Amino acid sequence: MHFLGHVVRFIVSAIVLMIVGWIVPQFSVGGFWSALLLALVIALLGWIIEGIFGKRVTPFGRGIVGFIVSALVIYIAQFIVSGVEVTLLGAILAALVIGIIDLFIPVSAFNAGRDKR
Repeated sequence: MHFLGHVVRFIVSAIVLMIVGWIVPQFSVGGFWSALLLALVIALLGWIIEGIFGKRVTPFGRGIVGFIVSALVIYIAQFIVSGVEVTLLGAILAALVIGIIDLFIPVSAFNAGRDKR
């Protein structure tokens, strides 16, 4: 994918994260730049987890394992990105809402920066 495609994916991911912050209680994103950085951190953490554990245990995967890993990645990312506040319940709800949004808009925070294979 070209550089511009990655930029567009991260911008869409940031917008999705801002929508999730508006919908989900106990999940707060400070603004667009925090959401953009959060999308980048989530993508990087997902890439690291996929590299260590393989594709079966990844936030990009479907199923309960992917859902749990997604919630944990969101929760951990709050400690890296300033302006983001998430409780454990908020991370679980955010992973659920992001999964639902991903059904309709196939570009979300969890597949930003990753080529589909």
